[in-house]
Amino acid sequence: MAKARTVFVCQACGAEHPKWGGRCLSCGEWNTLVETVVEPPSATRRRKPGTSRENAPQRLTDVQADRFERIPLPLEEFNRVLGGGVVPGSLVLIGGDPGIGKSTLLLQVAAQLAERHGPVLYVSGEESTQQIRLRAERLGIRVPALYVLSETNLDAVLEHVSRLRPQALVVDSIQTVYLDELTSGPGSVSQVRECAARLLQVAKTHNIPIFLVGHVTKAGAIAGPRVLEHIVDAVLYLEGDRYHAYRLLRSVKNRFGSTNEVGVFEMGERGLAEVTNPSEFFLAEYRSGATGSAVAVTLEGSRPLLVEIQALSTATPFSQPRRTANGLDVNRLYLLLAVLSKRVGLSLHNQDVFVNVVGGIKISEPAADLAVAVAIASSVRDRAVAPQTAFVGEIGLGGELRTVAQLERRLAEAAKLGFRRCVVPRSSRPVASADGLEVVPCRTVVEALQAALAPGP
Repeated sequence: MAKARTVFVCQACGAEHPKWGGRCLSCGEWNTLVETVVEPPSATRRRKPGTSRENAPQRLTDVQADRFERIPLPLEEFNRVLGGGVVPGSLVLIGGDPGIGKSTLLLQVAAQLAERHGPVLYVSGEESTQQIRLRAERLGIRVPALYVLSETNLDAVLEHVSRLRPQALVVDSIQTVYLDELTSGPGSVSQVRECAARLLQVAKTHNIPIFLVGHVTKAGAIAGPRVLEHIVDAVLYLEGDRYHAYRLLRSVKNRFGSTNEVGVFEMGERGLAEVTNPSEFFLAEYRSGATGSAVAVTLEGSRPLLVEIQALSTATPFSQPRRTANGLDVNRLYLLLAVLSKRVGLSLHNQDVFVNVVGGIKISEPAADLAVAVAIASSVRDRAVAPQTAFVGEIGLGGELRTVAQLERRLAEAAKLGFRRCVVPRSSRPVASADGLEVVPCRTVVEALQAALAPGP
């Protein structure tokens, strides 16, 4: 009979090591090896080959592929990210920074499912039932079909599931639940992996959607083994700045839909409210024709989004000027400053440069390069940006403007918000103008600055 053995498991990547070491040989992280006892598989879990007839191989042409029915929710932004609604039998993992609103969002989703489709069980391993009730009162949730449970033992949770037969299950969070047959503590690699696998089996067997809340590391990734993200059907991230009202729900994995969709929410006293027109929300305080301010037409997933980018340059008394970027990759800012200095001739060696993306949103795509460059040049030259003008374009190291994807959709969004002009890269294929929007094609950043900045005094 096989005996239990002791291994050292990396809490970052899940790799097993025969002995302890200061650094994981698989992922390179330090001080992440934890001693874990691995139990041999029991005889009841072994299955003799050739004895399973329940799941026999089928011809691909004989498999019934009827379209599954999704469960739509009143939160259209949530439906958009999932691909059109909640899929029965799916296992969805939602991660995000502490206090960003994961529990609030799932409590709202659970209440909407319970109100329309029957009992829903909300399990919390971090809060008591009284705390959940207080949050529900604040959100205005009074749904009799919504059941709450404060429990960390997964076997006990599954007993309640088999007795209640809920239409959906929420587990907050996967790092707090545990199985008795495992000797490691809650949140360990083996506990997270086995608990997720057990919940996946329950979701597929009972055909109920299960939502898991996942903690994140300092780097922003889901805590625990990467196999957790492979087990679930969808991985969603709730992003945003805690000091701003907006939240972005982004999909990085979705077996039932596209990963190019992004949902936008606003955090208020009554929870998360969907933002149907996010561009108008981010430009609520935009002042046209201001110095050091430009509007970039970015793309979040497949949705065009207009955001304001502000820049400020000031003479520095130090030999090493400061470069600060908020909402923008600072390395990208270094690149743009080098291009403006070399190709445009802006004197930036004695200037502190600060760049801020208004609203707390983070921009990662290079299509916002032109707007950042225009805002910096406007502040350095102290010349206002042409009113009602938006900017789209990636800047190369030679100072040229490079085309970006889905330009027509970006132009249509700018025209819908009342912009009259849009400076874009000149491409070999002519760009169709949107209604009431003048398209200004430019080959280089020098041409773009000439078209963007109002004439000086």
